[in-house]
Amino acid sequence: MEPRIIGANSGLDRPAVREVQVDEGSDGQRLDNFLIRLLKGVPKTHVYRVIRSGEVRVNKGRAQADTRVVTGDVIRVPPVRVPDRSDRPVAPAREFAILFEDDHVLAIDKPAGVAVHGGSGVSFGVIEQMRQARPEARFLELVHRLDKETSGILLLAKKRSALTRLQDQFRERDTAKIYAALVAGAWPASLKVIDLPLLKTLDADGERHVRVTSASHEDARRSITLVKVAQAFAGHTLLDVTIKTGRTHQIRVHLSHHGHPIIGDPKYGDFALNKAFAKQTRFARMFLHARHLAFDHPVDGRRIALDCPIPAECATLLEKL
Repeated sequence: MEPRIIGANSGLDRPAVREVQVDEGSDGQRLDNFLIRLLKGVPKTHVYRVIRSGEVRVNKGRAQADTRVVTGDVIRVPPVRVPDRSDRPVAPAREFAILFEDDHVLAIDKPAGVAVHGGSGVSFGVIEQMRQARPEARFLELVHRLDKETSGILLLAKKRSALTRLQDQFRERDTAKIYAALVAGAWPASLKVIDLPLLKTLDADGERHVRVTSASHEDARRSITLVKVAQAFAGHTLLDVTIKTGRTHQIRVHLSHHGHPIIGDPKYGDFALNKAFAKQTRFARMFLHARHLAFDHPVDGRRIALDCPIPAECATLLEKL
């Protein structure tokens, strides 16, 4: 589903300034994500550059990358040359293990190492592959996101009405999410609540980085993570982690900040430890798995609780430990 173009100033064979109206499916989306999806194939670094320069306008005003757009907003998109669609790699058709499906909702078990969508150097992800596998589907959209390195329950909507209702639940924190995380060291059983504000920044290449910051920082976002020890090993701890706020990389940053990074985390982990651990155990992924998700059905309101067992490679690792 593409946003509606309501105006353009074009020249011969040159990219044009466009005015694009935000549709219901994009309501609440960050401006950078909206543009990355709109300008498929344009390098992410260029998207962030035109936002920072002020060339992108929301309702004729300057906006930041993390500005949330709403239905009806008019986005001024500067001249950007979008690669010819015929030059883009076509996503291979792929289905994923289904945990739940009806006429409105689809829940799958996303493998680690697979992005949920294309962009940031990734040609395609789960959503593009599933659309190829289901050419008859009139509507198929991601309800939420999982990091590429994270496995587990991923929810998709098969109708626009279902998408907006489910996204409202995620926004209002009416869902329940539990992750299994294996961390380095012995997690203190008394540390059950992490309530530390997070700050998200972008480097020159548009890469996101998140860190714990002071609550007095103007861009700090309160972030709450609940932690329970599920199993203790010699030198490692398996945790059940529940998030009360859904910040980018929240679990990974909170656990690492307390000195217990997630095993295999390529961004916030202990890199020397990860390398040695992978060599010793042949475990070459991040051990973070979305194992439980509960939400209200967008049509009949019944509570749906889904569970997804940890992947075989994670189960094998725990047996070794």
